[in-house]
Amino acid sequence: MPGKFIYLDHAATTPVDPRVVEAMLPYYTESYGNASTIYSLGRESRRALDNARETVAQILNAQPREIVFTGCGTESDNSAIKGVAEANQDRGRHIITTAIEHEAVLETCRYLEKRGFRVTYLPVDEYGVVDLAELERAITDETILVSVMMANNEVGTIQPLEQIAAIVKDRGIYFHSDAVQAGGSLEIDVDRLGVDLLSLSGHKFYAPKGVGALYVRQGTRLMPQMLGGGQEKNRRSGTENVAQIVGLARALQLSDADREVEITRVRGLRDRLKDGILSSIPDVVFTGHPTQRLPNNASFCFKGAEGEGILLSLDLNGIGASTGSACTSASSDPSHVLTAMGLPASVAHGAIRMTLGRENTEQDVDSVLAMLPDIVQKQRTLAPV
Repeated sequence: MPGKFIYLDHAATTPVDPRVVEAMLPYYTESYGNASTIYSLGRESRRALDNARETVAQILNAQPREIVFTGCGTESDNSAIKGVAEANQDRGRHIITTAIEHEAVLETCRYLEKRGFRVTYLPVDEYGVVDLAELERAITDETILVSVMMANNEVGTIQPLEQIAAIVKDRGIYFHSDAVQAGGSLEIDVDRLGVDLLSLSGHKFYAPKGVGALYVRQGTRLMPQMLGGGQEKNRRSGTENVAQIVGLARALQLSDADREVEITRVRGLRDRLKDGILSSIPDVVFTGHPTQRLPNNASFCFKGAEGEGILLSLDLNGIGASTGSACTSASSDPSHVLTAMGLPASVAHGAIRMTLGRENTEQDVDSVLAMLPDIVQKQRTLAPV
């Protein structure tokens, strides 16, 4: 195996930035007090918690009181969707989402369906963009929530959130967006986007795993999903994980400061990778929107080959990639995202997602391009779909 492991799965998780680790360490060893206590050690933790909340709020163009810290993006999605549904079922029991959401949204909606709610799953076009006309038709007097992801975790397509917000505005419908994959990569201005709730997860932008955030617009009726001591203004009970929260805020701050430069750099690498693959390997489908997509996402379907076989061969050659969402990697079924986009199962089985990050270089991309054509050819011969 080559000496350097080339990591191209930043959509699954990212390494924790050393500057983030540095910011977190004092709250493990010195300022370790419970933020709910009133003595000096606890007050230190409370100040750190308040500062983190202000940082996240400023970056999202929100108010600090509108930021709720959670344990992950999945919890943020659950809290938003179940919380709104349970708090507003007296007004209606209809929810609208899309067919290509992350499982954290889809499974939550299926859970609510079993409890008497009705859910409409909007179709998407061949690029993974939601059908706005179908959204208009789906809205009824019973609709209480629309949930549409900001950017897709598998193919990187960015959804037209502002247009969706314009459709639901003034209808008394709450608008939630799972922005887990967009966090740290795209500008997120909750007022401009027009969302009422928005989910983030720290480990997608160089913060540790196990911490997330949920934006909740002031005035939103939300039933808390974690009950207990009433932390987070009674919206998410449980002793605050101050060190991880400090890490999330610092990571988001660093990503925001470097975003424009990093977007330009990583998009150049992504295009170098995409153009190299499409020019050197036949029968490849580049999936997702050609331009309205996350700057680091390059996703493909290699016809006549199994994505899992390609993935394992890449790993043996010191390259880490993915066949799609890390949360569904154990499933042998074709991606629900790709099939919703109209790709046949036989093509979808050849899916590979490569997502670049801060440490990747042109040399990394060229190394992949040097190995991948032979890997795909061998897989097409040994294990054709």
